[in-house]
Amino acid sequence: MDKELIKTNVTPWESVEIARHKDRSTGQYYVETIFKDFIEFHGDRSFGDDKAVIGGIAALDDISVTVVAITKGSNTSENIERNFGMPNPEGYRKALRLMKQAEKFKRPVICFIDTPGAFPGLGAEERGQGQAIANNLFELSRLKTPIISVLTGEGGSGGALALAVADKVYMLEHSIYSILSPEGFASILWKDGSRAKEAAKVMKITAQDLKDFNIIDNIIKEPKGGAHKNPAKTAEEIKKILLATLKELRVKDLNTLIEDRYNKFRKVGSYKL
Repeated sequence: MDKELIKTNVTPWESVEIARHKDRSTGQYYVETIFKDFIEFHGDRSFGDDKAVIGGIAALDDISVTVVAITKGSNTSENIERNFGMPNPEGYRKALRLMKQAEKFKRPVICFIDTPGAFPGLGAEERGQGQAIANNLFELSRLKTPIISVLTGEGGSGGALALAVADKVYMLEHSIYSILSPEGFASILWKDGSRAKEAAKVMKITAQDLKDFNIIDNIIKEPKGGAHKNPAKTAEEIKKILLATLKELRVKDLNTLIEDRYNKFRKVGSYKL
């Protein structure tokens, strides 16, 4: 696989493989590398603390921000602890609690997303998984502070969208963003999960596809072979984008900011893909 990863132009399925690469940097890495003085907050004040979602306050150079990240682990034990980046409802409620706090104290919100999707377990459904995601969509659409979201790996379904209703949405070059996994798509549409490679092409899940459809605002270039080849360089590129975007968003009138955010997603919803 590593030989394939060095290609300049990759297929949709190769993007899936790169996005899922075991050495790809986690959301926690980007939080710890891009920001300074990160203080993590825990819990949703209702059920518990979901370790698939980390969040807190930090400094982006001299700007105080709230950072939220859906994160996988960097090894097997961490992946188990982080539930392989699949949040439970308490994870989304924790994220929203921190974002509402950011609104109160006038801090911009920055989200990092890397998830195959929200956890589909029985307990998650019993505790209101769908409601938690829907509530995030509703509240983020009118949150009175700038929001930037960056998809760093997988962006699966509503589990990703729950942190991606933002003023600006960016994707790393080889990240993916889709309604479900290619395997799931192939299983549902063709009753054959082995056709995942074909599904990846049909689904239009790559950063370039989504930029072409204006679903996202821009693509952040990765080092040759993928972000895992040079994580520090990738983090540096993300930081540049974040600083430039915050400079643009922080001068906007709040009412204009919210109206533009609303119109942005209404426009996206009108596209015929």
